[in-house]
Amino acid sequence: MPNGQWYPPEWPDRIRALADGELTPAPPRRAATVLLLRGAPDRPAVHMLRRRASMAFAGGAYAYPGGGVDTRDARPVRWAGPSLTVWAARLGVDEASAQAIVCAAVRETYEEAGVLLAGRTPDTVIGDTTGEEWEADRRALVDRELAFADFLDRRGLVLRSDLLGAWARWITPEFEPRRYDTWFFVAVLPEGQRTRNASTEADRTVWIRPEEAIAGYDRGELLMMPPTVATLRSLLPYGTAAEALAAAAEQDLTPVLARARVEHGEVVLSWPGHEEFTKHIPAGGSR
Repeated sequence: MPNGQWYPPEWPDRIRALADGELTPAPPRRAATVLLLRGAPDRPAVHMLRRRASMAFAGGAYAYPGGGVDTRDARPVRWAGPSLTVWAARLGVDEASAQAIVCAAVRETYEEAGVLLAGRTPDTVIGDTTGEEWEADRRALVDRELAFADFLDRRGLVLRSDLLGAWARWITPEFEPRRYDTWFFVAVLPEGQRTRNASTEADRTVWIRPEEAIAGYDRGELLMMPPTVATLRSLLPYGTAAEALAAAAEQDLTPVLARARVEHGEVVLSWPGHEEFTKHIPAGGSR
């Protein structure tokens, strides 16, 4: 029985075009996404959203809150947690880029899930982000009418970078027209806050244990991209959300980029270090 691996039917033709030199890879846009965790009766659960089927990229697939880095995410903000020097070393970028990536992770989590990793002081976290005024600010962020730095200043908030842990990094394959260089983070749902489907790109959100999500994927019931499946599997060893966050520093952030080649007319698609996603597409085939 086929699993739920997201695989666009146009990929084989694009892979062949790339191999023949007829396709120029698009530069990947930097992005950030967050595996938001909370305690469950026996195991931690992760917040996931299902992308609308009408979306041009990964329509119908389950994913985490996240999105592209905004140029304004590099603007100075009130900051708590590891220094930008530490974050830059961890993420493998310069300090300005490190701030932008971390800010994007926090901003996108608020925009798409209504959860804000910030506090009024470096050792507190906001407890409630509901209400008309909060919603007005969230919409202004989504519409790019308000920069994240201005939002934090307006609210007198400090970004809590210590509530995030860098978990993985995946880069969209070179043959995909919409490419992202994405950093995956883990975070624990702050006490007093709750998630909601605040994204216009999603038609459903769930809290689900990683093992349940993986089982749904393996049965072909839940559609997911390889990075989503891989990060879910990497959460399995941890019995609590706090344990997963504490383990973030040990995770390998070497970028994962799919490799595609054509051998005797057959397309071979693989993700280094993740053999389960390898596909062999016969000549003239789409799978």
